[in-house]
Amino acid sequence: VRLVESGGGLVEPGESLRLSCAASGFTFSAYGMYWNRQAPGKYEWVSTISADGSTTYAQSVKGRFTISRDNDKNMVYLQMNNLTTEDTATYICARDRKNVGQGTQVTVSS
Repeated sequence: VRLVESGGGLVEPGESLRLSCAASGFTFSAYGMYWNRQAPGKYEWVSTISADGSTTYAQSVKGRFTISRDNDKNMVYLQMNNLTTEDTATYICARDRKNVGQGTQVTVSS
């Protein structure tokens, strides 16, 4: 299993970013996928998309973030709008507790 995130960067409050996660080494369409994030002293679940495409979100990002997937490309995405400084973290794509990516850094700062 390999998960590779991309799309992070430095943005100002109110701006948007789209994160991508390229998955390989397993039957992608059969698995739910997750985005988590890690800030100093805090590890937080962000969102889940199931194999059938249903989605769930942490309360802190609901209405601002959108998770999606493309089973033809083995990709999962996280569209993040109206970012705040509280969203600053390393964003990590995961299939389960054991199979996680290296993460991509998102920094929101003015």
